[in-house]
Amino acid sequence: MKEFDKLPKSVKQTIRYVKQDASYEQLLRIQKMVNATIYHRLKQIHEKER
Repeated sequence: MKEFDKLPKSVKQTIRYVKQDASYEQLLRIQKMVNATIYHRLKQIHEKER
């Protein structure tokens, strides 16, 4: 089974959208949102481990 197949359905749909339909502006917006969300989640996990 591929790594892609193990992802949640919503993530797979988002990746397909990014690959096929997203405009330049949408890609920049998505990138900013995903990066910020990942940053905050990693920070939250790191704080729990202390």
